[in-house]
This record gives sequence, C-alpha cells and structure tokens, in this order.
Amino acid sequence: MPVSDQLFTPDFRAEPFWWDRTPRPDIPRADPPARADVVIVGSGYTGLHAAIQTARAGLSTVVLDARDAGWGCSSRNGGQISTSIKPGFAELSRRHGEDTARAILNDGQASLAFIGDFVRAERIECDYRIVGRFHGAHLPRSYDKLAHDCAAGNPVFATDAFMVPRDAMARELCTRAYHGGCVYPHHASLDPARYHAGLLDLARAAGAIIIPHCAATGLDPSPTGTTVTTSSGRIRATRVILATNGYSGALSPWHRRRVIPIGSYMIATEPIAPEVMDRLFPTDRVVTDTRKLVYYYRPSPDRRRVLFGGRVSVKETDPMKSAPRLHAELARLFPELAQVRVSHSWMGFVGYTFDTLAHVGETDGILHAMGYCGSGVGMASYLGMKLGRRAAGQGEAECGHERRPFPTRPLYSGNPWFLAPMVTAYRIRDRFGI
Repeated sequence: MPVSDQLFTPDFRAEPFWWDRTPRPDIPRADPPARADVVIVGSGYTGLHAAIQTARAGLSTVVLDARDAGWGCSSRNGGQISTSIKPGFAELSRRHGEDTARAILNDGQASLAFIGDFVRAERIECDYRIVGRFHGAHLPRSYDKLAHDCAAGNPVFATDAFMVPRDAMARELCTRAYHGGCVYPHHASLDPARYHAGLLDLARAAGAIIIPHCAATGLDPSPTGTTVTTSSGRIRATRVILATNGYSGALSPWHRRRVIPIGSYMIATEPIAPEVMDRLFPTDRVVTDTRKLVYYYRPSPDRRRVLFGGRVSVKETDPMKSAPRLHAELARLFPELAQVRVSHSWMGFVGYTFDTLAHVGETDGILHAMGYCGSGVGMASYLGMKLGRRAAGQGEAECGHERRPFPTRPLYSGNPWFLAPMVTAYRIRDRFGI
C-alpha cells in the first residue's frame, strides 16, 4: 500500500487546518481608489492592526494584498503567543547596551499583554486562552541551561517560570523524549484564522477598504507622498505601510535584503480518542523545545487533534513531502500516535532577520514592521498597532525595536542561498548538543 494511503485520511487537505472552521474571506475584487491617506501593503496581523488605528483616526485607509486577505502566515501559524524575543538580556546588552536591551524585552512583554487585552476589549472570538508554554529540553545539558536561566530570572519583568524535572514530566507531557523542561505560565494560544477574521471585521467596520488579489508592484516616493502601482491601477498615498513580513518580494529591494523567508511546515492529525489526548497532553499548553530546529505543537482548541510543526528539510518542499517527516517526528515523541493519520498538511513563510529581532521604522518615506522570527502573533499585532498610531500622527513613543539598524549581509538579495547549509549545521548541533 502506498505511504500516502496509510498516512493520510480520505478527506486529507493540503491546506491549513484552521481554514475548515474559518473559510477564506469573500471580499469582492475592486480597483483601488485614486487617492488615500494611508495605503497598507499586506493584510495580515501587522497590516490590519495598523489599518484599525488609521481608520479609527478618520484617515482614508486602503489595504492591498496579492492574494486573499490573510492568505499568508497570519492564517497558517500555530497560534502560539509568547513574549516574542529570542535573544536573552545578556546577549542583547552585549549587542546594544543595557538600556536598549531592557526596551526590547519590554516590547516583548508589552506584546503579550497587548494581544490579550485587545482580544478581550474587542470581543474577538478566537479561542484565546492563557495556557502557558512548556519548553522541553532535548538533551540533559539543555535542561541544565534552562534551569540556570530559570533560577537567574528575567531582569526586566517577572516570568513566573518554573522547572519540571524529567521524573515529573507526566504532569505536562507523556513522552520520554525530553529530559524535563521549563514552563512559562503566562504564554497563550488562539485560533489564528479566527483571530485574523476578527481583525478583518474590525478594520472594515472602522472604514478601511480591503482589496484582495491586487498586488502592489511599485513604490514611487516623493516629498508629498508615494504613488503605489498595483496590478489594478495606481493609488496616491500620503503614507505607505509595508506589512509583508515573510512574503516581502521585489516591491522594495531594501526590505527584501533584510528579511529572510523561511518555510515552516505543519500537520494536523485526525481526531484522537479523548482518553489518549488526556494522557499524552494533560494540559492545553503550547509546546516548544530546545533544538535550534525547533518543533512546536499543541492540542487543537477542541482537544481532538494534535497540531505539529517545524522545519523538516534543508530546502523548501511541499506539504505532501513534509507531512511524512513531521509525522515521523510526532511518532518519535509520542509512539502511541504512530498509527494516527494526517488530515491536513500546510506551510507558510516565516520572516526571519539576521539579528533574530523584529524591526519597525521608516525608510525612504515607507513605514515598515516585519521580521518576527517565528513569533509573529503577538509582536506583529503590537508593532502593527504602534505603526498605525504613528501613521495617524498620534505621537506614539519610540519602542525598543526601533533603536537598532535593520541589518543585511553582503551577497544577500532575498534568496536565502545559505539556508540549506545552515539547516544542516543546526541538525548537527541539535544532535550532539554543540
């Protein structure tokens, strides 16, 4: 029997699991108006949060997208929400000084608080829950480092993190693959497509015009504004916001040289017996681990399936090829799930940066927020809001992510030719704990 017949359910779909419950938005195609106060390129979390702010401030706002609204990672991610900052305080201090390090970490904490407050205040039904995150140690020395960092604490804000030794793992996960781990109790989860749909409703209710299937193909800035050329005509804007993250293409070569699109792959299992789910996943926490090539996973909001993601190939591939590899890793972690089939497999492009930090600012009259490095649910929401308030002239204070230059590297023009050797090196480091 072919592998596909054994692995995939009869109703298998090579598209996000989230789209079953939240189908693609039905927004009619339209030509852009001749003028607008604000034009936003990209209709994901960044773009819609910016649009909500500018439209509510009374500015005519147009949001363009080359595909359906939210077709990219805003409806493809795992729905995990953390404080969004990968480097620790010591590393940030070495790079940028203590004051900037504190400001950056404060942005991370603010992004986590912001999204929870926003969802509650705006009454967005998206299965938002503060479930905590379990960060598994894949090697004994990884556990020791986690324990050291947990004991040292965060010098900027209280995480309330606590360690879970290997002999107590059953209260978090029923797997022998980890040597214990650390729990961050304030991290959260949501249904990313439902969250995006809620943002889309808010932006449209505020008066923003959403134009899908209208690719921006050129930007011509001048002292009095910017002309945006699209596949359906031109539009003159007082302010332009670039909110394309991992889907930043040739529109702005300057930004393209600074954002690295990296494919992240996910599967959803078929429904699992409740008693099995309760035994393997006794909590609703989101899960990550200490690998450089991290796996991230969680129970679905209804606790019927496992949603499992990660990087499984040195080069980009398609969901039919990534699914068996992800399933093999899931079975390695949880042998009891080896015979459980896959109902959905999909991928999306994460926007990475050379300094593993998000960036927000303005270049040649174009505002931008991007480069969330796989932690975009909270940070894209927060920085999109900040950017929208700035475009609306609301005197938004500088945030930590604006205090550093947006780096690139020689010979990089948007094609991550170095990705395959980097992934190979990370696999070796993960295996041997280098």
